[in-house]
Amino acid sequence: MKSKLIATVALLAIAPLAAFAADGAGHCSYTQKNMFAGPFKICDIPASADQCGILGKTDDNSDAAHGDGDCPEAGRVGVCDRGADGLRYYYEGDPDGLEIGCGFQGGEWKTTAK
Repeated sequence: MKSKLIATVALLAIAPLAAFAADGAGHCSYTQKNMFAGPFKICDIPASADQCGILGKTDDNSDAAHGDGDCPEAGRVGVCDRGADGLRYYYEGDPDGLEIGCGFQGGEWKTTAK
């Protein structure tokens, strides 16, 4: 369990922290994975189609799909509010570990009520 928590923190600490501009309408759903942890199904907002393409090719990320509007609500574990960098919704993972990783991103974690 401790190794999973450490791996989750490592993943979130080195996750791409690209700032998404206000002109990047829509969202990007993808599978986030790198050498330390994952895969996690996540969704970033706001994100343009170009930004989504880049996110889908960063580290071992995959399955990037751009869409209009907000990220899907069903199945959310929680959200990392990264301020000017936008919101990152998680659909998989341990909420406690994700909260720690969110802090490394300079964000505020909120667990989604089920």
